Amino acid sequence: MPLAARASDAPRIYADANLPTGIVAAMRQALGWDVFFVLEHDDLRRAPDREHFARAREQGRTLVTLDRDFLDARRYPAASSGGVIVCSAPGERELLLLLARLDAELFRAAEDPGVPRAIAPLAGRILDWHPGASFSAERPLT
Repeated sequence: MPLAARASDAPRIYADANLPTGIVAAMRQALGWDVFFVLEHDDLRRAPDREHFARAREQGRTLVTLDRDFLDARRYPAASSGGVIVCSAPGERELLLLLARLDAELFRAAEDPGVPRAIAPLAGRILDWHPGASFSAERPLT
């Protein structure tokens, strides 16, 4: 288990360049997530989606994106992922509410102080997360 994963039980997120900077700040501050944001790394700003997909898995992070290309199971097989959440919302306010719901339904739903949180609870799954979605009803894309 990576040292960073042991140091904190905060959800470990890989935020790609499609997410607004304000949303990334809210993920860190309001939701308390450990977020790796590609726009803060010059060598990754223009990296192809495949590289982000691979790096998220290597880092044990769930990739969060607005890029619907990640729903293409032929190009991005769920089994090869560290977990991907493809979000869609009409604006930043709605996107933050959507992420807060995700936090409550997925990352915090089964919190038990005696049970360590999974590093990447969505490993092997790709979710299409939108205002009408529910984690309990969501199924992995194939």
